[in-house]
Parts: sequence; structure tokens; C-alpha cells
Amino acid sequence: MPPFDSARFTLWLPQLLCAVFLAILFLQSGLDKVVDWKGNLGWLTGHFSKSPLKGVVTPMLAVITLMELAAGALSAAGAVALLVNGHPFLAYLGAVLSALSLLALFFGQRMAKEYAGAAVLVPYFVVALAGVYLLRLT
Repeated sequence: MPPFDSARFTLWLPQLLCAVFLAILFLQSGLDKVVDWKGNLGWLTGHFSKSPLKGVVTPMLAVITLMELAAGALSAAGAVALLVNGHPFLAYLGAVLSALSLLALFFGQRMAKEYAGAAVLVPYFVVALAGVYLLRLT
């Protein structure tokens, strides 16, 4: 952790906050899908029943679960790395994978014509993009 009164601290803190936010978001979401696989699969099967994606719900759920778990794990490891040695690389990878995961979720919501659900994802995407931007600065 850089000294509180240093110029480096003013960049480090938002980097850390983005990494922690994305770690919480995606670890919780990914673990929920693992713990309640059947419930999520049942809900998503109904959600996509009238969309062109109706035949690929199971593989989509598997892919998004893996993406979310990886984004969360990389973000968490990146937050630890930022705390321990100030290195942002893992957090940067976590932010990039977070943005890609959110794009996949956004695509699915749009394909299911769930426009309100797609709109809810936009602020999360902005945070992920902020993380990508901030974490590439060092």
C-alpha cells in the first residue's frame, strides 16, 4: 500500500475498490450458480424459451458460470496483489474478464427481450470499464 499522502495512493485506492467490487459481484454470482445450478437452469430455460438461444441454455449457463468465477477469482487475487505489492496485473485481467462477462449477460438479456434486465447491467459494465482503464495506468 502506498503512503496515504502520495500521488500513487490516489490511483491505487480506486484500483483496489474496483477490484474488490468486481470480486464480490462475480464470486457471489458465480457461486450462486454453482450452489443452485438446477434452480438457475430452470429459471433460465423459461427465460430463454421464446428466444433463438432456447436450445443452448445449459452450455450458456456453464460458460457464464466459469466466466463469472474466473472474473471474481482474478479480481480477488488482484485486490490481494494490490494490497501486498501494488501490482495491478491480476486485477486488470479480472476487470477485462468482468467486462466480457457483463457483455455476455447483456447479450443474453437482449436476446430474451428482457430490456429492463439488460439496462440494470449497464452500471456494472461502467464499473468494469473504469477498472480496465484505471488498472492499465500502472
